[in-house]
Amino acid sequence: MALPLLPGFSFRRNIGGENFHKPQRWGYCNNVPMLFEEKPGIGGQPLLDQRPKPKYTEFPAGMGSNPPAWIAFDKQDVTKLREWSTYSFFVTMVTVKELFGNLVLSFDAYFEEEVPDKNQELYRIRHCKIYFYPEDDTIQVTEPHVLNSGIDQGTILRRHRIPLPPPHEDQFYTIYHFNINIEVNFYSRIFKIVDCDLYTKNFLRKMGVRVNPPGSRPDDPYTTERRQRILDSTNPLHPYERFDTLKQFLEYDGQVLGFTCAWNDPECLNDGPRELVLRYYLADDTIDIREVLPVNSGRDVVPLFLKRDKLPKTGAVRQEFYKDCDLKIGTVINVWGRKMVICDCDEFTKEYYRKKYGIEDFTPVQFKTPPPPEPEKPVPPYNGFGSEEDSLHSCKKLLPQAPQKDYRKFLEKDRYGMESNTLRFGAKFITESPIDKDRKFIISYFLSDDTISVFEYTERNTGIPGGRFLERGRIKKPGQELFKSELSEYYRAHDLFVGARVCFHGHSFLLVDADEYTFSYMEKNANEFPVADIGVLLMKLKDKTESRSKEIRKTFATADPEHTNVIDYGTFRNWIVSVAGGAFSEHEIMTLARHYGVRDDSQTDLTFILAGAHEKLKKNSFENFEQLSAVFMYNDREKCGVLPYETCRTICKSFRLPLSDEVLETLLTRYEDDHKQVNYNMFVRGLNWRENQIRPVPTVKGRVKKQSDWNQIPTTLPVKEIKYVALLDDLFGKEE
Repeated sequence: MALPLLPGFSFRRNIGGENFHKPQRWGYCNNVPMLFEEKPGIGGQPLLDQRPKPKYTEFPAGMGSNPPAWIAFDKQDVTKLREWSTYSFFVTMVTVKELFGNLVLSFDAYFEEEVPDKNQELYRIRHCKIYFYPEDDTIQVTEPHVLNSGIDQGTILRRHRIPLPPPHEDQFYTIYHFNINIEVNFYSRIFKIVDCDLYTKNFLRKMGVRVNPPGSRPDDPYTTERRQRILDSTNPLHPYERFDTLKQFLEYDGQVLGFTCAWNDPECLNDGPRELVLRYYLADDTIDIREVLPVNSGRDVVPLFLKRDKLPKTGAVRQEFYKDCDLKIGTVINVWGRKMVICDCDEFTKEYYRKKYGIEDFTPVQFKTPPPPEPEKPVPPYNGFGSEEDSLHSCKKLLPQAPQKDYRKFLEKDRYGMESNTLRFGAKFITESPIDKDRKFIISYFLSDDTISVFEYTERNTGIPGGRFLERGRIKKPGQELFKSELSEYYRAHDLFVGARVCFHGHSFLLVDADEYTFSYMEKNANEFPVADIGVLLMKLKDKTESRSKEIRKTFATADPEHTNVIDYGTFRNWIVSVAGGAFSEHEIMTLARHYGVRDDSQTDLTFILAGAHEKLKKNSFENFEQLSAVFMYNDREKCGVLPYETCRTICKSFRLPLSDEVLETLLTRYEDDHKQVNYNMFVRGLNWRENQIRPVPTVKGRVKKQSDWNQIPTTLPVKEIKYVALLDDLFGKEE
C-alpha cells in the first residue's frame, strides 16, 4: 500500500539535488531576451504532462584534431575536411546539417499489399526505395514507375520524421534502426529491407553498425504468371515481334526506298496500267503507296493509295510482312489482293541494294506505251514588220509577249570600272575606189548585248565629215534569206579579229588593228576565241613545220648573226606567212608574237602612265606620300631600298591608292630589277605629283594621224623583237 502524498508521509524525490529554483519563461538566446513556451518544474525537472524531446541520431566524435569516422565518406564537404585537419577547434563549431546537407542513404525494400477484389492474385509484391537523410533523421519512401502497371506509383511517404511503432510512438527512427535483412514498420505497413548501395554500407560500417548480408527480393507472382502465359502462347517457329526497335530507328531514320509500280486495274483495262509510287521506310519497315495520276485522267485525287503501315504478304492469321529483301525489280507483290509489279527504283534504292545485297542488275520493266511524237508546229515566215524575235514570240502564245533579254549576260558583261567589255578594232574599206580606200574606221563590239557600232576618223581636207558611220545595233551576216521561218544569224564576238573581212549592210571592211584591251581580253578568254588560243596555234604551227625542224633552225640562225636569240617582228611575220602559206591570220600571228615577244618598256610609255596616275591622284586628293615612304622603309628590314613585288602591292592596297589594278601592277613592274625587287624610293618619287609634275604626252593621236596608209600589216606593232629560241623549243623540243 502506497503512502499518501502528504507532507511527512513521502520520501524526498530530489535528495542530492542542488537546483531548487522556480523556473521562468523568460530567458536569453544568443544574447537576445526571448519568451519560451515550455516551462519545466522545480529545478528544471519535467512536469507530469511533459514528455522528453525525441532524440536525434548521435554521431561519434573524433579524437583530438582527427575528424569523426562517419565524415570520411562525405564527398561534398572536402573543404570542411581540410579546415578540420588544420584547425582542431572546428570540431565543436560544425553542425550536423552543415556536414550532411547533401548526404542520403538508400535502401532497397519491398512490401506486400493485399488484393481482396481479384481472384487472379491474392497479394502483390511492390518494390520501393527508402531514403534516410542523416541531417535531420527524415525518411522518404518512393516506388519506381512500372510501365502499364495500372497502379499509382511514385512517392509513397513524403519526407518527414517517422515515429516508431507502439509502445514507443514518442520516439523516432534513427540511423541505428536500419540494416539489411530487417523489417521496419512505417504506419502499420511492414517494409522488408533487402539491400543497400555501397555508399550506405560503408557509412553504416563507419558508424559501428554490423551490416547483414543482402537478401533476395521476391518477384510478383501475378506478373510472373502473366509473362509465362505469354511466352507459352508464342509459336517457336514464328517468334513474337521484337520489342526493341530503337536501334533500327536511330540507324535508318529518314532513309526511304522508292519504287515505281504498275497495276493492271481489271475495271479499267482500256486505260492501260496505273502507275504508282511505293515507298518503303527502313526505320520501321512500313510501306505507303501513292498513285501518279495523268493529266485529265478523270479520277479523284486522293492523298494516298495505301496509308503507311506494315504490308502483309497474305491475309492469314499468322501474318508475314514484306521486308526490304522482298522488294526487287520485276517482283509481283500482293497489296491486299491487288497484284502490282515493281518496275523501277531510284538511285538511293539502287545504292542501298548494291551495298547490302550485292545486286547490280537494275534493268527497269517497261510498262508504259511510248507517247506519240508531238506534231511539229509550223512557224510562219518573217513578214518584215518588227524584229524576227518579236514576230516569233507572237506565234508561240495566244497573248503575245516581248522576247526576253539575257539580263545575266548584260550584268556580267556591262561596263564596270576599268572593264569596258568592249572590243575595238581598226578597219578600212575593201574597195578599189581611190576616195574610199583611205578612209579609216573604228568598229566597237559590245559584249553585253552583242551590238556593233562603227565610227569614222575625221581627216582634214578630204571632204568627208567623219563621226558616226553606223548606229549601234545587232548586224546580220550577209547571204541569208530575208523572209524565212528560222532566226537569222548575227555577228558574234568570235567573228571579229585582226585580218577578218566583215560586211555590214553592204559595206565590206577589213579589220587591220585592235587595241590592247581587245588583245588581252581575247587571250584571257581563249576558249571563246580560237585565234587567241596559244595552245591551238602551236599545234597548228607544229603540224606545218614538224618535218622541217633543222631547216627552220638554220633559217633563224641566219637571221640572227649576232646570236642575240631575238629577231624583229617583220622577219618573224614573213617566216610565218611563208611556212603556213596563208593558213594563219594576222591576229594569230600577232598572238604568237605577243606570247614570245620582248615588250617595249620605253620611258615615253612610263611617262604616259605616270601622267595618268598623277591625274587620278589629284582628283582624289591623295597626298600621303611621306607616310607611304615611311611604311616602305619600315618593311625594309635590311635597308637596301628594295622590297618584293607582293609586299609593295599589299602596302599600296592598304593605303587605298585610287589606281586600278592594271595601272598599279604596270607601275610596280616598271620599277622592278632583275631579281623581281621593286625600288620603292623611285616608285614613291614617281607617284609624288606635288614634287614631280609630269605633263601628259599625246602619243596616241599623233600616231594615228601620222599613218598615211593602212595595209594588212597592223599599224601598231604589238612587239618589236621575238624570242625565237623559246618558240623553237616549244615546237620541236630543246636542241641537244
